Amino acid sequence: MTKARIDGLYLMLLGSVVFVLLSVALQNTAGAPLEDFKAHYYPARTLIQHGDPYMESEVLRVYRAEGGEHASDTAKMRLVATRFEYPPSVFTFTVPFAMLPWGPAHMVWTAITIGGLIFASFTVWKFGAANSPIVSGALVGFLLANSEVLIITGNAAGIVISLCVLSVCWFLGERFTLAGILCLAVGLAVKPQIAGPVWLYFLLAGGVHRKRALQALLATVALSLPAVLWVWHLAPHWMQEMHSNMLAFSARGGLSDPGPASSGAHGLAMVISLQAAVSFFCDDPRVYDTASYLICAPLALAWVFATLRSRFSPERAWLGMAAMSALTMLPVYHRQYDSKLLLLTIPACAMLWAEGGLTGWLALGVTTAGLVLNGDIPWAILLAGIGKLHLPATGISSKIVTGVQVFPAPLILLAVGVFYLWIYARRSPGAVPSAVRKFPDAAGGAG
Repeated sequence: MTKARIDGLYLMLLGSVVFVLLSVALQNTAGAPLEDFKAHYYPARTLIQHGDPYMESEVLRVYRAEGGEHASDTAKMRLVATRFEYPPSVFTFTVPFAMLPWGPAHMVWTAITIGGLIFASFTVWKFGAANSPIVSGALVGFLLANSEVLIITGNAAGIVISLCVLSVCWFLGERFTLAGILCLAVGLAVKPQIAGPVWLYFLLAGGVHRKRALQALLATVALSLPAVLWVWHLAPHWMQEMHSNMLAFSARGGLSDPGPASSGAHGLAMVISLQAAVSFFCDDPRVYDTASYLICAPLALAWVFATLRSRFSPERAWLGMAAMSALTMLPVYHRQYDSKLLLLTIPACAMLWAEGGLTGWLALGVTTAGLVLNGDIPWAILLAGIGKLHLPATGISSKIVTGVQVFPAPLILLAVGVFYLWIYARRSPGAVPSAVRKFPDAAGGAG
């Protein structure tokens, strides 16, 4: 191993240590720890007890009977824990956790999230290290060191992102193919809004990759069907109930409302979809949804066209993944912890950096900015500073504070997505500059 690879590995390991230590410490001191894991655990417990997991009153009964509710709980915490808004397919993954008591269940969930994200990050680093181990190690380490909110909240995005990243690495490296198919299938079952675009890339890429995408879809159906039938038997009106729960969260002022009046769209774990930025100018869902779709639709079509017209190569695939990982956050509801999918930009950044020139500097700049402006620690520092200013709740000062919170994340994601899409679309199919090394092959080494 060269000195550069050792240094890059040390940077990644440093980020891993910071991630583990801060995550465990903050989870134990947070006012509402594992809030999002409760949103999976108690509905699954309700299903096991032959109740309707989409009926708030039935989940609340289980939540209280099993000691989930505490005197310090807020109305927001109860709402998150008892109003289930995920499709029934997620129970395939969450019911095994719900069969355990709360203590072991949340410890296993946390361990899988931490271990999975570190393992996925290391796998990505190996691809980036083929071209620039230090740049790759620094970027991966920084992302890891700024992923504590995933552990504090216990959101399933941490596990799904790890599964998606591993499936991409294994498919492009031509190894552990069956494991990659299973990882992608679980991701599609749990959070299709994250795993779906990854699956779509392989479907459009054609050849053996389309075959793997179809195998992953078939595996998703096979894994999900028993849970869907189980839910349909116990809760025949689950679709209407799930829709009602989603409306409760997305109503004006609700937790998932991207507008300025939202009770949960700003601060740490903020909403990062483009709607949050557009709503600053017009807090009307018809306006900010339409504007977001009009901005994102041409970019999505350009990405699809570039994927269909190109001859597949791992180097080109990483460029497509980099563009997709940023653009997929913008048109539909996503929160800050979902942006850890930007792990998929790092091999492409390392490849462009190895080419040198202005393109390399731009790649490093926009990728770093994307990670910083979606990082947990920078936002914690910024929000703490804003909180000490004691600004009035109305007027120009309030508008400035709101703007500072809603603009950086979606706009930098748009910049990252457009940059990598530009490189992806203009690069000749199969062209790999001489300065760029091939990514690891099936044997795990670099060609």
